[in-house]
Amino acid sequence: MSHLPVFPAEEERYRALQELDPRAEGILDVLVTGLHDESWRVRHAAATGLQRLTPPEQVASRLVAVLGERGETGARNAAAEALSGLGPAALAPLVKLLGHVDPDQRKFAADILGQLGLGAAELPLVQALEDPDLNVRVAVSEALGRVGGEHAARALSRLLGDAEPLLRLSSLEGLALLRRPPPLPVVVALLDDAKLRRSAFRVLGLIPQVAATERLCQGLSSDARSIREAALAALGTQASLVEASRRCELEAVIVAALRRLPDAVSRLEQALEAEDVAVRSGALLAVAALGEASLAVRVAEVAREDRLLRDVLGTLGRLGSEGGRLLLAAMADLSAPARAAAAEALVDLVDPGSVTPLCALLEWAEDDLRGVVVRALGRTRSPEAASPLVDLLRDPVTAGAATRALGALAGSCRAAVLSALEEAVARRATPVAVTALGRVGGAPALPSLRALARDVDPRWRAAAVEVAGEVDGGVGRELARAALADEASPVRAAGARAMGRLGGAEAGALLRSALQDEDASVRRAAVEAVGESGAVDRAPELERLVRHPDGALAVAAVRALSRLGRVEAKVLREASGHSDEEVVKAVLSAGAVSREGVTLAVSLLEHPHWDVRAAAARVLGDSGGPECLEPARRVLETEPDALARQALADAVERLSRR
Repeated sequence: MSHLPVFPAEEERYRALQELDPRAEGILDVLVTGLHDESWRVRHAAATGLQRLTPPEQVASRLVAVLGERGETGARNAAAEALSGLGPAALAPLVKLLGHVDPDQRKFAADILGQLGLGAAELPLVQALEDPDLNVRVAVSEALGRVGGEHAARALSRLLGDAEPLLRLSSLEGLALLRRPPPLPVVVALLDDAKLRRSAFRVLGLIPQVAATERLCQGLSSDARSIREAALAALGTQASLVEASRRCELEAVIVAALRRLPDAVSRLEQALEAEDVAVRSGALLAVAALGEASLAVRVAEVAREDRLLRDVLGTLGRLGSEGGRLLLAAMADLSAPARAAAAEALVDLVDPGSVTPLCALLEWAEDDLRGVVVRALGRTRSPEAASPLVDLLRDPVTAGAATRALGALAGSCRAAVLSALEEAVARRATPVAVTALGRVGGAPALPSLRALARDVDPRWRAAAVEVAGEVDGGVGRELARAALADEASPVRAAGARAMGRLGGAEAGALLRSALQDEDASVRRAAVEAVGESGAVDRAPELERLVRHPDGALAVAAVRALSRLGRVEAKVLREASGHSDEEVVKAVLSAGAVSREGVTLAVSLLEHPHWDVRAAAARVLGDSGGPECLEPARRVLETEPDALARQALADAVERLSRR
């Protein structure tokens, strides 16, 4: 028999248990010995190791025996932990243990069956409610709440009338876990019992009726913080259950109750800082219903709990421009999660008076926050926001967001936006201003765009060519055609991109010269434009380009052919031999839906590059048939790379189910 190595240090014993081979002879005895160690870490390692042994039925029997060792509290708790992780294998011995002569053993059995949560334990547990020992009956009642089922719900409901307070409490908690509330009058009657009141509130929240809401709101006036928080948590639950059309009715009842409380705001402020997530959720609901803008900063800080972020944003959105002003003033002092939530909410809370503080915020905000602030500037409906937004066009990080924000601002301040953009173009601030001018100005901006398309600076010509097609298709084609013959490569590339978006019968013919351009960036733009415009007449040129030594160009050609639906088997084979692995991965992606592509993926499972092998495995997992299983298994046995091995393992698992 193997023996647990004796080491003077806890860490060494802990590591020794973790490193034991689960297939070694006598390993069960070693790990059971580990359950009796003085260190909880070692006991936990032993419990975890026992869950991996086979057969699990034998392990379960040994663990049940440990439960009977009086005086070995640590070992018994560790055995219970191990049993709860064994799943169905532990069911039979634990059900048998429910009939043990020792009530302590019967209680252990009930506790662990509840942790297992197996439906097969429902009827044995219901029968165990007749146990003569009160502690066992309470444990069984709690376990039924975790196991669930119709029989469990009926049995727990009957216990609500029991003379024993502990049984009434455990059954009420069990019904809350099952989300099976008894009739409203029964729950209301239980509120009179101080020992049951918190649990009764919890169950009351599962009843989506206005009468239940009114009774919950009475709890908001309680002097006991625990009762107030229980009521708030229940209101949060109830709000998630009522139909959207009835939510206003629920909120009206909450508002009426809160307005009767002189210290309602301070109570909600306190609840927003509660440890219980459910309490904070209910507090957010109440703040939103009341529209209490003074709590905006406190609400934002609740965003530190990821699970409540959506509720935080919804509540902040109900606090109006006053809430927005308070958030703006506090931005520098907010935690990072609160600042992110506040910024997102500000997009809908800002007003014309927000421009100055928003601009001040831009001076120190991080890049991700700056994007949201730029959006907010576009929603201020203030002419004063036009100039700072135009200035932001010069920063590549904010240019895109600023262009969109100017478009939004133009809905209410069109003249100011156009004036600021025209002034920026006149002083040659940035070519991005041309794009924004075209999008905001529309058809009236076409004369300016025509003139800019002949500008001495190629950057300005390119910007005018690209945006003109968004304003007017005819003018866009005219300028794109001329741009394709421009002396500057950025302008020719812009012409190709514009033609790709515009499409039309002449697109293929106009893009032919661009596909042979001396500049690589123009050729790539032309290739992408062929795919976007649907110019199938240019497919032969793309087929030749998949072998081009420029990997980026070859990848673009493969993807364009895929968009055109013209990826032939011959092209797949030729491109799969490219020296650039990105091209090979593009080929795998393009051929994933075809039989030839799947065959190619099998052949690429032994490619020199690990990421190609991983990509091939993913294709087989998505599209391969049963015939691909054996090749994938064979390669998996010798795959040296961890990431490729994981992709292969996933593919094998999926293929084995087909």
